[in-house]
Amino acid sequence: MDHFDSKILSELQSDSGKSISEIAERVNLSLSACHRRIKMLEEAGVIDGYAARLDRHALGLEADVFVEISLTSQSQETLDLFEKAVMNYDEILECHLTTGNADYIIRVAARNVPDYDRIHRNCLAKLPHVASMRSTFALRAIKTWKGYPVL
Repeated sequence: MDHFDSKILSELQSDSGKSISEIAERVNLSLSACHRRIKMLEEAGVIDGYAARLDRHALGLEADVFVEISLTSQSQETLDLFEKAVMNYDEILECHLTTGNADYIIRVAARNVPDYDRIHRNCLAKLPHVASMRSTFALRAIKTWKGYPVL
C-alpha cells in the first residue's frame, strides 16, 4: 500500500458516496488508475464494505449505553455460547471481548430509558452465562468514530 492507496482510503472513509472521478481528482490519479486501485483494495479485503453513517438522534435513539458484562466462566464453550447469542440481537450494536474487570463491553442505542429497560429485559437478560452487568449511559459524545487512521 502506497501513499495513493492511503489517500484513496481516506477519501472513501470520509465519504464513501464520492464518485470515483471525484476521488481520482482529489488524489491526483487518472480515473482508470483510481478505479483499479479501489478494486484491488476491495479484493485484498482492505475495503470491507460501504455503508451510510446514520445520525442516531435523527432516528430517535437518544440513549447511547455501554454495558460491561462478566460471565460465569471463561471456558471456550461459555464464550462461544455468549458470542453466538449476541449475534441474534439487532439491539446490540457492538460487542467486544475485553481485558480488565469485565469480559465484554456491549454498546446499545435506545430511544430512552424505558426503551433501554425493554432491551435489558428482552435481550441482555437473555444472554447465556451472564454473572453481572453494569450499564453506563453516555451523556454526550465528545469525539465520535469517523474511521481508522490511514497512514
